[in-house]
Amino acid sequence: MKSRLLIFFSVILTSLCVGAAVDRPHPPKELLSQYGFFKGVLKDQQPADGIMPYSLSTPLFSDYAEKLRFVFIPVGLSAKFNDSSVFNFPEGTVLIKTFYFPVDFRNPSKGRRLMETRLLIHEGSRWIAYPYIWNEDQKDAVYDPAGEVKAVKYVDLNGKKKEHNYFIPNQNQCKGCHNQNEVLVPLGPSARQMNHDMMYSSGKQNQLLYWEQNDKLSGFKPSDAKNVGIVWNDPATGTLDQRARLWLDINCGFCHQPQGPAASSGLHLHMQESDPLRIGINKTPVAAGRGSGDRRFDIVPGKPVESILIFRMESDDPGIMMPELGRSVKHQEGIALIKEWIAGMK
Repeated sequence: MKSRLLIFFSVILTSLCVGAAVDRPHPPKELLSQYGFFKGVLKDQQPADGIMPYSLSTPLFSDYAEKLRFVFIPVGLSAKFNDSSVFNFPEGTVLIKTFYFPVDFRNPSKGRRLMETRLLIHEGSRWIAYPYIWNEDQKDAVYDPAGEVKAVKYVDLNGKKKEHNYFIPNQNQCKGCHNQNEVLVPLGPSARQMNHDMMYSSGKQNQLLYWEQNDKLSGFKPSDAKNVGIVWNDPATGTLDQRARLWLDINCGFCHQPQGPAASSGLHLHMQESDPLRIGINKTPVAAGRGSGDRRFDIVPGKPVESILIFRMESDDPGIMMPELGRSVKHQEGIALIKEWIAGMK
């Protein structure tokens, strides 16, 4: 399995040296299993040699789906650390993300249903997204650029039975989120999202330290890992303002930033923004209409119900709701957090 994986990516890396190949991506494999990312039974998602698991402290909300994340960084290469944005990954890197629903969120041992696996491959001078949808028998995932909507059933953390549709975007819609200045980019792997412990085969360890010690992260100093990452729903990890801003950063900031598709709105929800007006406080919308819900400002301090931000987060109308992609149900806990944040503003 290891040799097949390394051979596959060595071919990719070799082709990168040929100028004509830079702008012609390799065609995707028909089946996820053909890449050799995992060993044993595919649905068990046991990473093959050379594949590292990782996790984010505050992941993007996706209809309550859980996610398994893995990364392949070519032998001899490493990602470049920075403390403010996503790491700079070398050519040949593959980010692997599998979406699934536990049968019972209270008891993971009851099993799970894998929905899709998305690959983000850094090939040539750009990132390319390849979506794979899992078969009903859970034996493999098939390349499917058209996307799909599937019904899901599960028991949530409160013991309630849930049933709703799960939205699998098509390949072109990947650009709706992974887009900065018309270029496809990763969203999650950053210092603020990965500065926490993860269980490895060798034991529990801080992810940043593990990557650095395994020569997969350069420019990183152990002192950079002293401050544990903020978790959006854990008050022990940060203030209400920090947790709310991080939730907005991962769920909204990829579009609402100077380089994002929503830059023209003037509403900047990425973590680095510090101007209260650009964050939306007492800011009038650039374009009114249905999306404003007859409200005057994006954020009205102390009044979440009067804030356009909350109106759009609570909507399930495709022409109004935010985010526009990746959800078919409301993130009730996220909405509650942002309401609390706005209510506490003076």
